[in-house]
Amino acid sequence: MAAAQGRFSDHAEHSHPDGGAPEGDTVPKAFRRAVEALRGAGLRPEIEVDPARAPQKLAPYAYALEAAVVEDDEDLADGRLVLLHDPAGHEAWHGTFRLVTLVRAELEPEMAADPLLPEVCWSWLTGALEARGLSYGEASGTVTRAGSHYFGGLSPRRPATQIEIRASWTPEEGPGGVPDTAAHLAAWCDLLCQLAGLPPAPGGGPEPVTGVVSLPQRRGPQHRRD
Repeated sequence: MAAAQGRFSDHAEHSHPDGGAPEGDTVPKAFRRAVEALRGAGLRPEIEVDPARAPQKLAPYAYALEAAVVEDDEDLADGRLVLLHDPAGHEAWHGTFRLVTLVRAELEPEMAADPLLPEVCWSWLTGALEARGLSYGEASGTVTRAGSHYFGGLSPRRPATQIEIRASWTPEEGPGGVPDTAAHLAAWCDLLCQLAGLPPAPGGGPEPVTGVVSLPQRRGPQHRRD
């Protein structure tokens, strides 16, 4: 497995009016430890991680990353994961940490026509967390599928359908009030790989959710991110 450390940059930020990042000693210890665990997580070699600027208005402290499942220089699925922290606690979260995500993948039209697809995709998210033995609460989100048909100068392109999962959940806090963010990141990467149609990693990662299969690889060549 590839280590996430070295691909992340520290974008943990406090919501100052000027948008500036705080000095290191102003960041709560629990949040620093949670971010360090993210940075040190081991990931599958198909996962490429890039730093992302964290949102500054959702919580006092935030850390964000973007990732893509890449095979043969082709992006099969991609997404964004944000860790939020409010030391005072948040009524809607029922905790002091929150994970927020957006993941996307393209489907063949016949797959997108499956009426149970939204329920199946949501079960992949919850199943990925549960397969790694993670406790969480207040999960919520949406599963959206959208189709594109091309006309005029773009008519040679095949119709494309994209599935998009937007979700958030409250991770259970462990010793020192710190959630196991490395395990949550690994579960999130399991979801990305399942959307990409990859089999479980040999000797690593959970088995697929019972009764649910991964989507077959289906994307045409995509422009790689810089």
